[in-house]
Amino acid sequence: MTGTLTFDDLKSRVKDGSIDTVLTVFVDMQGRLMGKRFHAVNFVETSFKETHCCNYLLATDLEMATPDGYASTSWQSGYGDYIMAPDLDTIRPVPWLDGTAMVLCDVLDHHTHAPVPHSPRAILKTQIKRLEALGFEAKMATELEFFLFEKSFDDIRKSGFRDLNPISGYNEDYHILQTTKEEGVMRPIRNHLFAAGLPIENSKGEAEAGQEELNIRYAPALDCADHHSIAKHAIKEIAWQHGHAATFLPKWHKDRVGSSSHVHQSIWQGQEPAFVDPSRPHGMSQIMEHYMAGLIEYAPDYTYFLAPYVNSYKRFAKGTFAPTKTVWSVDNRTAGFRLCGENTKGVRVECRIGGSDLNPYLAQAAMLAAGIKGIEDALELAPATTGDVYEDAKAADIPQTLRAATETLRGSAFLRQAFGDDVVDHYTRAAEWEQEEFDRVVTDWEIARGFERA
Repeated sequence: MTGTLTFDDLKSRVKDGSIDTVLTVFVDMQGRLMGKRFHAVNFVETSFKETHCCNYLLATDLEMATPDGYASTSWQSGYGDYIMAPDLDTIRPVPWLDGTAMVLCDVLDHHTHAPVPHSPRAILKTQIKRLEALGFEAKMATELEFFLFEKSFDDIRKSGFRDLNPISGYNEDYHILQTTKEEGVMRPIRNHLFAAGLPIENSKGEAEAGQEELNIRYAPALDCADHHSIAKHAIKEIAWQHGHAATFLPKWHKDRVGSSSHVHQSIWQGQEPAFVDPSRPHGMSQIMEHYMAGLIEYAPDYTYFLAPYVNSYKRFAKGTFAPTKTVWSVDNRTAGFRLCGENTKGVRVECRIGGSDLNPYLAQAAMLAAGIKGIEDALELAPATTGDVYEDAKAADIPQTLRAATETLRGSAFLRQAFGDDVVDHYTRAAEWEQEEFDRVVTDWEIARGFERA
């Protein structure tokens, strides 16, 4: 990914005092930015080459717990170091933080200096190289959906995450009046991210009270994932700066619709879109049909990478625009895969399964692997479905629980071939741990339901 600052630019800004801090970060299993704040002088003189972090950072959960069962690191092995190697092509200013720049890092083995295979950025890079070997480049775009709340993160946490009130009082899908009221947060989000070098297109109200969507222009797959991760981090920080909380939890209330992260995909040969063939139905090339057939065939295998938590599966419900079936349709929002731009140069496939909590590197890598498999095996694309796909009894279901998705991940010969056994086993353990932690909890629902009546 190309940042907006060269290393020489950074050194000049450090020298003139306009930048004094460099966020040196990598993306963890959960898609979060993790790392260190360097004094900028130290970074440009020494630490631009490498820094270090504990290797438990790619074997934790959202609470930063250190579960057992990972082959890559453990208490028994002593939790050693990884190398964080700054990718100097990703340097950019962070306009919402005074005097700050950011650089993304690749995670390397401390002894061999080889990429850590289960690092999300490394997993995506591997699939990009596989596609390049076939003569193609992937371009993608993700939609970021989230909720804004009246109160701050700290106030909500201190209240026990109860009495949550969205920033607006009614469904604001495309609603200009209501979103004008939220411009105090959304305008700086758009403008700061644009100034940081992200190709921001627009924001809009989504289909629920307080729900927002940010759209970023399509880009090469690695750039897309970098954009997504930076934007998600920035949205939380900028909302916090303005006294509000932003959440990417897919389903924060049982009576509210959930938040997704749709992923638009196409592949190219040089400057030409390889998905386009005006002589074929819908303007879809044979390559596109094979790619889509792979996406659909292996969707159950990689659902975990689109929905990595127990809460992720609460979003899948008919009549909510969250899909429940692994089929495709033409410009139909009830299907798991939607053909967009029919009979145009912009023809592409949109995966609608992923939730707002996905890690974009892992999600994109898994879908690229499935598309590559479809191309390699020349898989045949079934005819498009029509009508209300929720009611299509013949259509295959998406795994409906984390437990089910964990088993399809564990048993996926396709992903083991594409990612390697070690990577699949690593993320299977992450999925198991998430379920184990949930299974230990006594929920408010259980207590209210059974306290007197059980």
